[in-house]
Amino acid sequence: MALKDRLAREIALTGPMTVADYVTRCLHDPTDGYYATRPALGEGGDFITAPLISQMFGELIGLWAVETWQRLGAPERFRLVEVGPGDGTLMDDALRAARVAPGFLEACDLILIEPSGPLREVQARRLAQADVSPRWVRSLGQIDTDAPVILIANEVLDCLPARQFVRTEGGWAERRVGVTDGGDLTFGLVGITGGFERPGFEVEPGQVIEASEQQAAFGRDLAAMLAEASGAALLIDYGRDRPGVGDTLQALRRHAKVDVLATPGEADVTQWADFPAVLEAAVRAGADVTGCVGQGDFLRRLGIEARAERLRTGRPEAAPVIGRQLARLTGPDQMGALFKAAAIFSPRSLSVPGFET
Repeated sequence: MALKDRLAREIALTGPMTVADYVTRCLHDPTDGYYATRPALGEGGDFITAPLISQMFGELIGLWAVETWQRLGAPERFRLVEVGPGDGTLMDDALRAARVAPGFLEACDLILIEPSGPLREVQARRLAQADVSPRWVRSLGQIDTDAPVILIANEVLDCLPARQFVRTEGGWAERRVGVTDGGDLTFGLVGITGGFERPGFEVEPGQVIEASEQQAAFGRDLAAMLAEASGAALLIDYGRDRPGVGDTLQALRRHAKVDVLATPGEADVTQWADFPAVLEAAVRAGADVTGCVGQGDFLRRLGIEARAERLRTGRPEAAPVIGRQLARLTGPDQMGALFKAAAIFSPRSLSVPGFET
């Protein structure tokens, strides 16, 4: 039975499903979930991420990790962690760039957090010849805190779903997924009688707000780990850097937006990262945080323009392509502004590269 039919039957028996629960099932249902069965990255897949646009992205993240390691005192042993490594391209590029730092690779315990079986297989093939052999775990809780941690999470928060709430003329309601008499999935509103934390900003009737318990928990768990182990976590994602309204739920298939409810499990489903909620949760859990920086500014601070110029010099025939890649990663009308970077770190004395003011 298709996931859509199973969800419709479940909803008919138990009642409307929260948007967050629906997205989780679309992505991680063990039988038919998108990441469990058919993740498709790259130009020929459903979506593309920054590491697949240009080697420059992963190289600069690798140099960011090296600089962070040096600012931590170049410990003889540390854990380099990537959450949601995609097809392994980012880490492959990062490890290659890190060869410039004597001692970094020798001190590195490489850990990849990946719940998707198909993607673990792709990552293993990509990193088979890497300078450091990775090991895989399924959650942050499986990482020991007896050594400093340097963690990278590129486009992870947008995979952690949010519930949606709507201000109506009669009060607040939650947007949920229900089922029609004909068996199709549909959105509807369920009134809220209690247990809802109203936002601290103005919301007009008809407007939607999103609240992600999973994103906040991720920030909290990162902070707890770093407060104990020391280190820094770099978060890069598309999303908001201040509280606000908006329905950001979308499904992507072959790089085009599709109906979120039409074919659950067959498309990538995402929502914006809520950086304010994640960083607030981290502070409450005992770590320090940076502010948000646009991806374009962050990459420029790390030296992407100089790196692009070196690549152009070495490969003049590829100069136009390199220029387009640079523009896509940093342009304010492309990924440069919508995508944000922020860091969670400990101890307070640590200065995180790319966020100095």
